[in-house]
Amino acid sequence: MDMKKLHFRFSLLGVLCLFFSVNAYAQEIPALAEFNQTRLDYNQNGMLILGTWAVGNMVWGGIGASHTTGETKAFHQMNLYWNSVNLLIAGFGYWQATKGNPGTDFWATIEAQQGIEKILLLNGALDLAYMAGGLYMRERGLRTDNSRLIGFGKSVILQGAFLLAFDSVLYGFHRAHGKELPSLVQNISLGPTGVNFKMDF
Repeated sequence: MDMKKLHFRFSLLGVLCLFFSVNAYAQEIPALAEFNQTRLDYNQNGMLILGTWAVGNMVWGGIGASHTTGETKAFHQMNLYWNSVNLLIAGFGYWQATKGNPGTDFWATIEAQQGIEKILLLNGALDLAYMAGGLYMRERGLRTDNSRLIGFGKSVILQGAFLLAFDSVLYGFHRAHGKELPSLVQNISLGPTGVNFKMDF
C-alpha cells in the first residue's frame, strides 16, 4: 500500500480518536461547579428581591385600596393583583434555584447559561409590552373618563417598569458571569489519561 495513503489513514484515525476522547472526557470539568453555583445564587437573590417587591406592593396595595376611592383605589387594587402573581413566580423560581444542581458537565453548563440569558431577554421584551399595555389602558381611560381604567393603567406601567429594571440588572449580572466561562475551559489539555484540567493557584 502507498505509504502516503497509509500515513493519511493513521492521521485520520488519530484525529477521530482525539475527537471522541475530548467528547468522552472534557464534558466533566470540576471548576464548573463553582461557576454553576454562582448562577444559581444570582437566581436565588433575584427571586428574593422580586418576592420582597411583591410582598411590599401587596401590603401597600391592600391598605391603599381599603382607604381610597376611584382612580387611586384601582391603582392599589391592580398592584395587589399583579404582585400576587409575582409572589408565586418568585416563590417557584427560588425553589427551583435552591434545588438546582451545580454540576460539572460542560454542555449542560452552556445550555443552562444560555437559557437564563434568553429567558431574561424575553422577559425584557414582555416588560416593554406590559408598559405599552398600561399606557393604552391609561389613555383609553382618559378618553372614556373611566377612572378605574386609568388607575389600572398607571399600576401596569409601574409594575412593567420595575420588572424591566429588574430583568435588565439580572441579565447584566448573568451576562458578565457568562463571559467567565471561556477562561474556565481554556486550560483543558490532552494527557495520557484523557483530557486534563489545569488550574493556576
